[in-house]
Amino acid sequence: MPRLIFVSLLFTFSFSFTLTSAFRWQCPAADAQVVAEIFAALNWTYTGTDCCHLTNMIQCNPNTSSVTSFTLNSYQLNAPIPAAIGKFANLQYVSIHNMPNLHGGIPPSFASLTKLTYLRISGTNVSGPIPTWLNRLTNLESLDLSFNQLSGSIPPTLANLPKLTMLHLDRNMLTGPLPDSFGQFRGANLQIFLSHNSLSGAVPKSLAQADFARIDLDRNQLVGDPSPLFNNRSKSLTSIILSRNLFNFDLTSVVFPSGLWILDFSHNMIYGSIPTQIVELPNLQQFNVSYNRLCGEIPQGGNMQKLDSSSYMHNRCLCGPPLSPKC
Repeated sequence: MPRLIFVSLLFTFSFSFTLTSAFRWQCPAADAQVVAEIFAALNWTYTGTDCCHLTNMIQCNPNTSSVTSFTLNSYQLNAPIPAAIGKFANLQYVSIHNMPNLHGGIPPSFASLTKLTYLRISGTNVSGPIPTWLNRLTNLESLDLSFNQLSGSIPPTLANLPKLTMLHLDRNMLTGPLPDSFGQFRGANLQIFLSHNSLSGAVPKSLAQADFARIDLDRNQLVGDPSPLFNNRSKSLTSIILSRNLFNFDLTSVVFPSGLWILDFSHNMIYGSIPTQIVELPNLQQFNVSYNRLCGEIPQGGNMQKLDSSSYMHNRCLCGPPLSPKC
């Protein structure tokens, strides 16, 4: 092939590749229109067409240029969540965070975002109930609705999310019981955070069927005996926080999963004694049973030797180191 023709073909290919690459980074017209609607809802000005260059807010698929990630963090906006976000056809990631003046409810249009794997709406003034249609987002792996003003009960249908591994509903105004359906979660190593609400009633025994890695129920109004959470010793459970509730049960015969790192039962009405099996937990780093009604000798050995008196104070008659020298 003559050199001139080869160079000409190479230039044509390179030029075509450059145009193709540039085109692929030009977001589709439909996505650009959605961005324009979002900006209009927030009283911002948007005059561009290439929304993929809004890198603080938007990430695009490198092959198709469609919008796959939308972030709205730390803006001082006094407005509802823009409903137009629900029009993105290929959205996989949404983070709306640290916007205390954002108000209203979670837009029903978000029910169309069936490709979402991550949804975060936290640190806002968003209120109203947790939507029941969230169970349609069957690709969700992480759902974070913490630090809002959400009220009402927890929808039982959240347990229908087959890929969910992280659920944050903490620091809201939620009431009612823990859903019995939460024992039906299919995923392993699920982390669930429900602290700082006004949840009431007993912990359903069905929750013993789920493979939780972390459970935080701190600062609610839960009652009864949550020990079925420990029944399956093959679980992935590493952290359980049940503090500041109204739990009233005998701790004496509870058997703890061997992988526990954190165990906090403080500020309840738990009675009985501390099981000696606690010293066999090789990874235990935090243990707190203060402000309960426990009696008997504090087990010695293992990681228990690292704990100070604050882990045991204000019980009925616990004794032995690190409280009194002898029982």
